[in-house]
Amino acid sequence: MSIETLCLVAHRYLGQEEDGSVSKESRSQALLAKLQQKAKEKQRQSLTEAGGDGSEEQTLQRGATKKRRANENDSQEPRHHRKRKSEVVPSPADGSPEPPVTGRDGHEDTEMIPSEHTTETTSAPTGFTIVGGFENKPVQKVHRVLPQWLAQPQVIHRDMKNNLVPVSEVAALCEPLVKKLQSHGIQHLFPVQAEVIPAILESLQPGLLFGRGGYQPRDICVSAPTGSGKTLAFVIPVIQVLMRRVVCEVRALAVLPTKELAQQVCKVFTSYAEGTTLKVVMLAGQRSFAAEQASLSEHRGGRRCSLADVVVATPGRLVDHINKNSGLCLEHLRFLIIDEADRMIDSMHQSWLSQVVRAVYRSGSDSRATSMFSRTEPAQVTAASLSPPQMFLQKLLFSATLTQNPEKLQQLGLRQPRLFSSIHATPAAPAHKQDRFDFPQGLTEHYVPCTLSKKPLLILHFILRLKLSPILCFTNSRETAHRLFLLVQLFGGVNAAEFSSRLSPGERKKTLKEFEQGKIQLLVSTDAAARGIDFDGYIRTYIHRIGRTARAGKAGLAFTFLLQVQEKSFLQMVAEAGSPGIQKQIVKPENLQTMEARYEQTLRELEKVVKDQKAK
Repeated sequence: MSIETLCLVAHRYLGQEEDGSVSKESRSQALLAKLQQKAKEKQRQSLTEAGGDGSEEQTLQRGATKKRRANENDSQEPRHHRKRKSEVVPSPADGSPEPPVTGRDGHEDTEMIPSEHTTETTSAPTGFTIVGGFENKPVQKVHRVLPQWLAQPQVIHRDMKNNLVPVSEVAALCEPLVKKLQSHGIQHLFPVQAEVIPAILESLQPGLLFGRGGYQPRDICVSAPTGSGKTLAFVIPVIQVLMRRVVCEVRALAVLPTKELAQQVCKVFTSYAEGTTLKVVMLAGQRSFAAEQASLSEHRGGRRCSLADVVVATPGRLVDHINKNSGLCLEHLRFLIIDEADRMIDSMHQSWLSQVVRAVYRSGSDSRATSMFSRTEPAQVTAASLSPPQMFLQKLLFSATLTQNPEKLQQLGLRQPRLFSSIHATPAAPAHKQDRFDFPQGLTEHYVPCTLSKKPLLILHFILRLKLSPILCFTNSRETAHRLFLLVQLFGGVNAAEFSSRLSPGERKKTLKEFEQGKIQLLVSTDAAARGIDFDGYIRTYIHRIGRTARAGKAGLAFTFLLQVQEKSFLQMVAEAGSPGIQKQIVKPENLQTMEARYEQTLRELEKVVKDQKAK
């Protein structure tokens, strides 16, 4: 049968009439016979190529039967349906798949086609992804990648006792300072001091105006445990460099988070500046603003003259003096020392650092400044940026819990920093949920399970029965510290004192001095940074708290009183932070029986005292 005849039969099948005497039944039978013949030819080709088993013939027969029934039903319908055309093309001689046959409803008549043909027509083209056909692939674990200066620090020995360096063997130290150290009873330097002091002095060999090779000296970061001697590590080199100064200007600024820390650092600076012309001034709110202003500068012959070489300040007071033009001039600043750097980063919301930097480079913004001492903020190093030479600002960071988060450290604007650390975490080391820290050597950690109602009784047990002294007890709020102090006072047998913001600066200074002299057995203190912080953020506070003991390589004990719901989180926290081990200390109930009657009476007395104080 020719192509024209096949097309004619297809037209009539779809309802198109043709002049002639051919009946509907004969047309349907002719078309069905032709389709069956084509299907058999296709079946024979498939069996010849793939060696089939004849199962397709049964499928074709079923399809043909369904088609015949559909044709019989169609013959009873009216003939005024919309006319549609469908071309039927015979199978090519090369055996390639033919296009599907379209039925009266416009859909592909797939029942008439063998299964192999259906698979070929529905398969997706090569290179395209089928929706929903994704494969489950293992997700590669992402490891933290630190900058090179963080990942490869200069390692400091952790064993302080066995790595002491005689003061006389540190070649960078000048003779007057060696004698000064020896007069203070310091014959050896701790590892952190022996490493950091020469590094700072090395960058100052060409003088204050130049770095090595004319370049700006690198900033220095130090991460070492509390009590390892970090304060002397920056006081000694700063004093040695400024001893040669001629004109008095503020060339060193040390910023600390609290008044008490500022007092301690100022005391050390003053001690080693004694016998020189250097002047140290503290701006921490201990005196009135006018008194601090008068100690910074004075006017002689119509000119401002600085009265300070070294300034020790807290962030808030420092910003006040900068904004109020109190006479604090930082245009000659050479060293910016940031102690307790982790806590200072957390206080960046005060914008104290950006204001200090603007004050340092204020002279460079003046177009009339032609002095060689005018300064501009460092940018790309070029020949023009190095001429004329200018005094560089070098940042010195010190902390017991220096973060390894590059995003936080970026806020400090460090330039090619150099890290000295007693902890070395290699880049291949597994990532931890939190930073790891170096715990003080000689420290023994304990935790004591307790209930909320028995916690004060357990504290009294450790003080009175174990004869521990001196004791520094931290609480999480000012109110808790005050209640515990009153409870111990009412119970008796312990010389206790309170240390919190309830006291005036003068009272806090007096209390600390008496505690250092051994006149106070128990000092109940508060740490405002720990208020409202969960265990994930508490680890830094814990490190600083336990660092108050076992200082300078000496032995110390730390007891942490925990509720049952706190134990699991606390133990996981200290383990991830790098604790060498914490021991569980259990107090048997019978050991507390002799104290319980007195304890209950004291609680009733405490309730009355607290009510009386609130009524005032």
